[in-house]
Amino acid sequence: MKKCFLSAIIFLIASSIYAQSGAEKFYSQQILASTPVKSQDNTGTCWSFATTSMLESQCLKKGLQHPVLSEMFTVRNIYLEKAHNYLLRQGHAQFSEGGLAHDVVRSYSLYGAIPEDVYNGLLPGVKTYDHQAMVAALQKYLDSILKIIPLPENWINGYTKILDDNLGVPPSVFTYNGKEYTPISFAKDYMKFKKDDYVDITSFTHQPYYQPFVLQVPDNFSNGEYYNVPLKQMIEIVEEALRKGYSVSWDADVSNDGFLPKKGLALLIDRKMNPDSVNADIKEDEWNADKRQTLYENLTTQDDHLMHIVGIEKTKSGKKFFVVKNSWGKVGPYNGFINVSESYFAINTISLVVPKDGISRELLMKMGIK
Repeated sequence: MKKCFLSAIIFLIASSIYAQSGAEKFYSQQILASTPVKSQDNTGTCWSFATTSMLESQCLKKGLQHPVLSEMFTVRNIYLEKAHNYLLRQGHAQFSEGGLAHDVVRSYSLYGAIPEDVYNGLLPGVKTYDHQAMVAALQKYLDSILKIIPLPENWINGYTKILDDNLGVPPSVFTYNGKEYTPISFAKDYMKFKKDDYVDITSFTHQPYYQPFVLQVPDNFSNGEYYNVPLKQMIEIVEEALRKGYSVSWDADVSNDGFLPKKGLALLIDRKMNPDSVNADIKEDEWNADKRQTLYENLTTQDDHLMHIVGIEKTKSGKKFFVVKNSWGKVGPYNGFINVSESYFAINTISLVVPKDGISRELLMKMGIK
């Protein structure tokens, strides 16, 4: 009862914070429990913040106390993976801060998880994240190693030292709520995390539906496969998951004029439109799968940001929006949350990671997922 009560309190606080300061009146349909909004600061680690937030909501759904997890433990592990990938591809691979949601799920499975108050990836006295200089130093180091063939057996030591000097050293064993854990045992035993509990979803017309394919975007350095579904069904998947109480990690393009975090809105609007005249009920552009595919293939739609979908709302006129938790701090009238219209979502979504229990059994069978 106490654990469930804590989840209820967090749900009420999150809903209250979201609803109180809105510039536009939305009528809540369902907003799921989520942990407080954070800021990724001067880093390209939205993929870790968004997906960690989803996994924190999964913890809340299970009734676990204090499920605030370390984004930077995952980021550090993925930087190590990227180093191996970069060297094996002899520098012919993207080396950047970017990643996708499936990288977080895979990282939890392989390396485990750590609470944020045990390891937060900040050095003593440092209060905000900034990975620009570190990433440049990491790539410079790898490029220098590539000049030595065969590669030195101990090359990882110099690379790890750069991570240690910038992110600190994560513990191999730690005590949490009076019990000792390793990162692996914390994910497995405390969080009850299972990699197979999550399904990667996308929607494009150049690949067969209901089959997995390697998503062709730059940040998919690990060649993750996503199940391809029709566009309308992709939208329905998110709606069904939310109705069942499961939130979703969302990868999308936010570089267009319709993404307006200071107004708390994301709308599919003409680029010539004055943002000051925009409101939630404004008429939006038409959307369909062919238009979506064209914008993807001409590189207008790109995978430049990940966020966390936590609910559905409607305006008084009945227009539907997804409630999205961002990782840019408490920006805008909704304290870091954004209302994303169905039209914007349909055109600008790159991929999703959805808890498997939020997807219908019929669809899972159609995709060949047990």
